[in-house]
Amino acid sequence: MKEQNLMLAMPDGTAEAVLYSSESGQALPGVLFVPDIGSIREATRRMARRLADGGYTVLMPNPFYRTSAVPVFSPEIKHGTPERLKRIQELSAPLTPEKLEQDLAVYLDHLTGQPTTSAGKIGVVGFCIGGGIALRAAALRPGCVGAVASFHGGGLYKDGNPASPHKLLPQVKARLYFGHATEDGSMTASDIAKFEQALTEWGGSFVSVTYPARHGWTVADNPAYNRPEAEKAWAKLTELFRQTL
Repeated sequence: MKEQNLMLAMPDGTAEAVLYSSESGQALPGVLFVPDIGSIREATRRMARRLADGGYTVLMPNPFYRTSAVPVFSPEIKHGTPERLKRIQELSAPLTPEKLEQDLAVYLDHLTGQPTTSAGKIGVVGFCIGGGIALRAAALRPGCVGAVASFHGGGLYKDGNPASPHKLLPQVKARLYFGHATEDGSMTASDIAKFEQALTEWGGSFVSVTYPARHGWTVADNPAYNRPEAEKAWAKLTELFRQTL
């Protein structure tokens, strides 16, 4: 597997990205990997490598390039502190629906334009804030995105907010998988219930599961990491892509 560090020309600057492809140059199904709020780092690189080793060409960008190059968090900013909350707000604030659509167009064009990406549907997986971004990718390119997985996706249902990701569902044609957490202030039990009702009304193919875990349980450098539940989630992710792409 070949790992390339890239600099993508974006609407508002330059975004770091990593492309994983076969050493032989074989064309494989494409996957856009949208990282959590921590963006590109060793933990997410390991996840993207593992996915690529399963037989995919994987592109992982830094969605927060408008605010920061990687690393987007300095070592002294710890989980659960006011400083971290402030930094999260700084990183996420520029990501309006319009800006995200501009960025996703670049990411998807770059991924599908690679000789190592085979023709046909691609997959998108997102973690944390990346869950909503992944769903937006499916709405933006319904003819291109065949499968979307979201793990501990925050704010997928924002009651009364016209920019809520669940509003995108009528435009989506992909198969969807959502892995929620029992302890997640960004997606409460009430939010999950309303989101699942919206999914049912949408009428497409979806699975929505709540894991006995905390927000961030799938990413190894997160304090909430839960290896047994993370492995179950990974199995569902690979099953979805194997069946769909």
